[in-house]
Amino acid sequence: MPAETAKHFEALEASSQTLLSVFTRAGFEAVSPAIIQPAGVFLDVVGETLRARTYVFTDPDGDELCMRPDLTVPTCRLHIERHPEGNVAAKYSYNGPAFRFQPQGSGHAHTREFRQTGIEAFGEANRERAEAEIVATIVAGLDAAGLTNYTLRFGDLGLLRAILKAADMPSRWRQRLMHLFWHPEAFKAELRRLTLEPGAASAQIPKALRDVLDPDNPAAAEAAVASYLEANGIEPVGLRSTAEIAENLLGRVADARSDPLSEKTAQLIASYVAIVAPARSSARRIRELATLMGVNIEAAVGAYEWRLELMSRAGVDLDRAEFSAEFGRALEYYTGFVFEVVNPSLGRKSPVAGGGRYDHLVKAVGAAEDVPAVGAAIHTYRLLAALNNGGAS
Repeated sequence: MPAETAKHFEALEASSQTLLSVFTRAGFEAVSPAIIQPAGVFLDVVGETLRARTYVFTDPDGDELCMRPDLTVPTCRLHIERHPEGNVAAKYSYNGPAFRFQPQGSGHAHTREFRQTGIEAFGEANRERAEAEIVATIVAGLDAAGLTNYTLRFGDLGLLRAILKAADMPSRWRQRLMHLFWHPEAFKAELRRLTLEPGAASAQIPKALRDVLDPDNPAAAEAAVASYLEANGIEPVGLRSTAEIAENLLGRVADARSDPLSEKTAQLIASYVAIVAPARSSARRIRELATLMGVNIEAAVGAYEWRLELMSRAGVDLDRAEFSAEFGRALEYYTGFVFEVVNPSLGRKSPVAGGGRYDHLVKAVGAAEDVPAVGAAIHTYRLLAALNNGGAS
């Protein structure tokens, strides 16, 4: 091993062990989830962006497997193996490699194989307290490793969900906008479409099929779609089932029968996602918008504000923190609070750490019901890069 490589490896190991020491002292049990994972679990839950970057292969027995693209899902699977119901309170820490294809090319901040040192907590009913503990523990790890030059970035999918729930629109539009949230330009385009011409997409459906689709009779619609595809010799594209195709088409037909989204509702949503503010003043900004637009989202704002208070009590410096309503991280399994740690020398496209709440994920990997879950990981290669670029005191 070249001397420079050996030195880098030693520094990586030293940083990882420092982080793990902080995590285990905080009560997170050290575990080692398997590197090779069943591909189906990941491809179902990680979202379109990461799905395309996951290394997938088939073994000699015909099983589709993958090299884990992160350690959160493997830790969920480990938790389910230990506690099949999933709702037992447990806290884990880990340190190991993950693998992702890098479409922009592999560099020091975006390597195809990288190290994650992280923590995950399951079954804690007090959500805000668990979230504050995760952030405080990650920050304590970074401080122990010597990183002093960083900022925190917060987002909250729960606030967005509250805004959409308060807005006057069909439930299918809420679901569609939530699904598009991880793609900001598509989100804005859909908001414009719903405001200007919600039924435009229905014109793309063949008239013979459009005439027999009834949003009030989804079972008959699935049969009609199957019959149409068979009669015209059309094979379903990709992994979408006939039921999924029918649901999409029914949504388009229903849109054509719906009034456009009101300008006031569109302004509420657009104004919310545009909010960027220091963490300490962000709750006031959100309340002001809600009051101006005449909607009640106080429960969600109160939970957000209480989380900030708990973080402050746990030693998190909120003067380093910014709230961005449009921020949701790249992984689509997140369901609530999310955050990232950003070093200025690496920038926002290469966060040193990040995580958040993912209450549906444990059920997706085998639990009978949703389980409260929150976690975060430090990208140790980026941590070293930040330290080497003057991020240490």
